[in-house]
Amino acid sequence: MQTKQTVNEGLKRAYLITIPAADLTAKIDAEIKKVAPQVRMPGFRPGKVPANLVKKMHGEALHGQVVNDTIRESVDQLLRDEALRPAMQPEIGLNEAYAEGKDALISVSLEVLPTIDAPSTDGLKLEKLVVPVTDAQIDEALAGIAGQNKSYKDAAKTKKAADGDQLIIDFVGKLDGVEFDGGKAEDAALVLGSGTFIPGFEDQLVGVKTGAEKTITVTFPAEYQADHLAGKEATFDITVKAVKVETETQIDEDFAKNLGLDSLEKLKEIMKAQLEQQTAGLTRTQMKRALLDQLAAGHSFEVPGTMVEAEFAQIWSQLQQEAANDEDAAAALKQIEDEKDEYKAIAERRVRLGLLLSEIGQANGVEVTSQEMGMLVQQAAAQYRAEDRERFIQYIQSEPMAAAQLRAPLYEDKVVDFLFDKAEVTEREVTVEELQAAIEAEETAPAPAPKKAPAKKKAPAKKAEAKADAPAEEKPAAKKAPAKKAAAKPADAEPEAKKPAPKKAPAKKPAAKK
Repeated sequence: MQTKQTVNEGLKRAYLITIPAADLTAKIDAEIKKVAPQVRMPGFRPGKVPANLVKKMHGEALHGQVVNDTIRESVDQLLRDEALRPAMQPEIGLNEAYAEGKDALISVSLEVLPTIDAPSTDGLKLEKLVVPVTDAQIDEALAGIAGQNKSYKDAAKTKKAADGDQLIIDFVGKLDGVEFDGGKAEDAALVLGSGTFIPGFEDQLVGVKTGAEKTITVTFPAEYQADHLAGKEATFDITVKAVKVETETQIDEDFAKNLGLDSLEKLKEIMKAQLEQQTAGLTRTQMKRALLDQLAAGHSFEVPGTMVEAEFAQIWSQLQQEAANDEDAAAALKQIEDEKDEYKAIAERRVRLGLLLSEIGQANGVEVTSQEMGMLVQQAAAQYRAEDRERFIQYIQSEPMAAAQLRAPLYEDKVVDFLFDKAEVTEREVTVEELQAAIEAEETAPAPAPKKAPAKKKAPAKKAEAKADAPAEEKPAAKKAPAKKAAAKPADAEPEAKKPAPKKAPAKKPAAKK
């Protein structure tokens, strides 16, 4: 093959590869010889069909296969010969005038990853904001558990049931006087005011006494899960077997043992560990953002536009989806449209930091082990329907770029941990509120300008409410994976630690800082 470079501007490269017709013809003939022994045709013994007839039967398919294989091999050879590191999947094209018997002209255009000098990891200084767990916080957490494990005792026979009381009831549900499936129960526990039963059911039991018998009429909601009951009026014959009142739950040794623990002290140890884990996530978020600010301020280099576009597309898709679901969707969509340039700046920062972290990791031997990768694949596969899991695993195994995208978040975390270990860290005790305020300040503060950065209009930093961290290894988009199973309940995942729910805003924004 012959190769000619046609573009070399910044990170952009383009090439024209010429595959001589003779080379393609030779490969096609070789394929015909390979398949000929398996070809069957009336009038010929097995394996004795003439090559010209084999070509007539299968030539078009073999020609297409050979051309595709040759293009792939030629591009791979080009990347090796030119020592190119593609930022994204190269754009490859075959000249429209190509026909069998002619030279094939293959155009290849791509952006390459920038050459980054291995950053020094010396001199990093970080402040670690630590939240000590107090006895008052532990007591508050225990009170919360106690509130979820309420106990009740029998009330006086003359007591009228009120909201908060527990009833033990038998009931029989009927439609037009006929019992319906699933409408009958004995010794059912119901706390009045809990909203456990359909609307109108509990309200009609306020004021009943132990031993009372009562028939109530209710209407099932139109969206009720059982179609044969949805929107229907029904009666319930109810027998009140007991009225119970809530008793104060004592947080003592018996309480701990009822939870399956040896002692109250053990329960307190568990609660303390859980509280420490919660604040540790916030502490890591604060430290990571401070670390990335230092890296961003100390390094500037050109980043591939295709990677920035891909990152921006991900941010924009998320923003549009959230804005469309906002109470005032039109205003939310207009807001993000007005701030589009700012989000592009966010995307560029994420890509630059991702490349920088990747370079640091490679220079210092940070890697994701095969065992860790296997666990990642299994965890990701669990998000799919059972019948699609094996197909997803095969997809990851056959698509290196998809595997890299799956690996990237863990790889970034390992690089960040490496830098934490190298940094000079000083600890300072703060309250949870002070830690959250520090994170908020980092999110809203303007990002430091990078050293020797080209002159650009600086975009205001944005508040973090969406995805805060981008993968360290940005890779080209891979083939589409099998569709994930639908989640039972929608939830917003945060990359580091859960934060208190923010006040309602017109539209959520991604973090300005990675």
